Amino acid sequence: MSSTTHYAAPGVIFHPDTIHYREYKLLLKAARFGKPQAFHKFWKLTRHVAKSVGVDLRKAGKGEDPHVREVLFFDTPKFRLYNHNFILRRRTFYKNGVPRPEHELTFKFRCPNMKEAAAVDVRPLLPCINQIKFKEEILTPHDGSMGMRTIFSHTCELDTPNTMLTQDFETIAEVFPALRKTGAREKAALAVVNNLAIDEILVDVGEFNFGDKFHARATLAIWRNRVTGDYLVGEYAYQVKFANLEEFREHPRKASEAFYVELQKEGADWIESGTTKTAIIYGSGKMPITNHE
Repeated sequence: MSSTTHYAAPGVIFHPDTIHYREYKLLLKAARFGKPQAFHKFWKLTRHVAKSVGVDLRKAGKGEDPHVREVLFFDTPKFRLYNHNFILRRRTFYKNGVPRPEHELTFKFRCPNMKEAAAVDVRPLLPCINQIKFKEEILTPHDGSMGMRTIFSHTCELDTPNTMLTQDFETIAEVFPALRKTGAREKAALAVVNNLAIDEILVDVGEFNFGDKFHARATLAIWRNRVTGDYLVGEYAYQVKFANLEEFREHPRKASEAFYVELQKEGADWIESGTTKTAIIYGSGKMPITNHE
């Protein structure tokens, strides 16, 4: 399960080394969402911006309930995975306050070079249900200015994997051989990054129509420290799915980009610029990181 819902024409064949997704991400100051009315204020802002750039934005139905999930990142003590552009994340889903038995394991390689990302084989050597995704992610510039930058993410999502993530590196590298390029010691322990368990509250807040049947559902996610309750970061995201990147062009693409840039201008007080959620989690401890997403 991903943080955004996506759409595609039926019967389209997808290839794992071809970009089929474009996801726009805006990090938000999570402390702004300490009160319930903040969600309504941000919705009004996004509706105003969408109207100003000629994009149709419809509010999600009243029956949409927040999705509550626990998020954990796993790595070696010296962050060999992340410092070599790999991310290993597990999400546990909750219903009525009780964790569900199934969970989602996500393994991804993410970097600014499209060919390098496409060349990494993220398929597991494990008999399980999995989905491979190759996407272009649109983020804000590193320098805090308004605009766009791109990174490419090659991802494998597994449902209810049997892998024990608290064992050593050798165990997980047997499932994902691509990890061996990190040079981590086989007996290096895997543990929760910075011992930080995250509460993720995800809300479906609306649906875009960019034209030519290109739709995207917008989501708003808030991350909190599960132990202390401190707010960490928020994210507003919307994602478009297509057969190939060239298909998503002209008016729909320009409209999706115009909304992204204009929302940065109109919502400057809400925006946390120049980073990613993962980078914030990794950067919250004492271990230095060399991956600057």
